Amino acid sequence: MRAAVLHEIGQDKLEVLDDVEAVGFGPGKVRVRLRATGLCHSDVSAMNGVLPQPAPFIPGHEGAGEVVEVGDGVTNLAPGQRVLMCWLPACGTCPACKRGQTELCLAGFMNAGTPNFKRPGGDVFGFAGTGTFTEEVVVNAACAVPIPDDVPFDIAALIGCGVTTGLGAAINTADVAAGSSVAVIGCGGVGISAIQGARLKGAAEIVAVDPVESRRESALKFGATKAISPDELADAKQNITAGEGFDYVFEVVGKSATARTAYETTRRGGTMCVVGAGAMDDFLQLNMFELFFDEKKILPSMYGGGDVLQSYERAIALWRAGRIDLESLITHRVPLAEINEALDQMRTGVALRTCIEL
Repeated sequence: MRAAVLHEIGQDKLEVLDDVEAVGFGPGKVRVRLRATGLCHSDVSAMNGVLPQPAPFIPGHEGAGEVVEVGDGVTNLAPGQRVLMCWLPACGTCPACKRGQTELCLAGFMNAGTPNFKRPGGDVFGFAGTGTFTEEVVVNAACAVPIPDDVPFDIAALIGCGVTTGLGAAINTADVAAGSSVAVIGCGGVGISAIQGARLKGAAEIVAVDPVESRRESALKFGATKAISPDELADAKQNITAGEGFDYVFEVVGKSATARTAYETTRRGGTMCVVGAGAMDDFLQLNMFELFFDEKKILPSMYGGGDVLQSYERAIALWRAGRIDLESLITHRVPLAEINEALDQMRTGVALRTCIEL
C-alpha cells in the first residue's frame, strides 16, 4: 500500500512509497482503512526531532476511516464500522485512569516503541503508535473509536487531536470564566480551537496573537474579538487590561520564548495554560520570587486535559449544534501525493489544518 515515510530524523521531505505493509494484526487489534488524516504541527515536530520518535517512521496521528478486520477478543468493533484514531488510548487500569485522569495514561506510548509497518528494507514505525499518512494501519482496538455516520471523515480526523486539545484546554484545563479576558498565542488549528472554547465559556475579550496575517484574519471568524501580531501584544495588554494582564493566556506554540511571553502577559493571580508540545531541551526560566509573589497558575494541558472519549462526544455534539465551526478549520484538502506541498504550507504558517485524503 502507499504511505509517506520519513527515513531519517531531520529530513524535511517525506517519500511516498507503495511498498509498505501494516503489520502486527492479531488478538486485541484492528485493521483500519484510513479515509482522511489531518496534518498537525506535532508531525513536523517529530520529523525535525523536537518530539522523540524513532525512525524510519510514518507521520500522522489525526486519522479516520473504516474498520476492515478485527482480531480475536475485540467485541466492540466490526468490519465496516466508522472510527477515528485515538493516539493516546486509556487502559482503564493504571493509577492515572483510576484517578479519572485518562489523558495521562501511558499505555498508548508503549505502542510507539513497536514498529507497526514494514518495507522490504526493514521495519517502519508509526508516529505515536499510529502513523496515519498511509492507506491502512493496524492498531490496538482502543485506538479505534466509533463515530456516528453523520460525522465526515475529515471532521472526525480533526476531533482525533487538534480540536480536542484546543477545546479541552479552554473548557477542561483552564475552565475559562464568563466575562474574562483571554489571549491565545499561536493560532493554528489548536489555537483556533482554544479560541472557540473560550468563546463557548463566555470570555468577554479574546485576543488572537500570531505573526501570520491570514491566521489572524481566520481567528476573528472563529470568535476572537481582536487579532494582533506578537509585537502588538504589549499594547493590547495595556489597552485591554490597563496593563494588569489577561485573566487567561494560552501558549499554543511549544517554545520557551512564547511561554515566557505568555507568563508575562498573564495578570497576577491569573492562569497561563501551556498547550504547545515543545522540546525536552527547551527550558522555561522563572525566578522563585516572581513564582511566589505573582501567584500565577501555570497549567499544562495534555490532550485537552480531560477524558478523551467524553471530549470526542462533546466536540461532536457542539459541532452538530452549530456551536463550533470545524469545516472552516480545513483550509486545504490534498491527496497523499501532494503531502510535501502541504508540509511546506504548514511550515510557513499559512494553513490552519490540511486534510489529506487517503
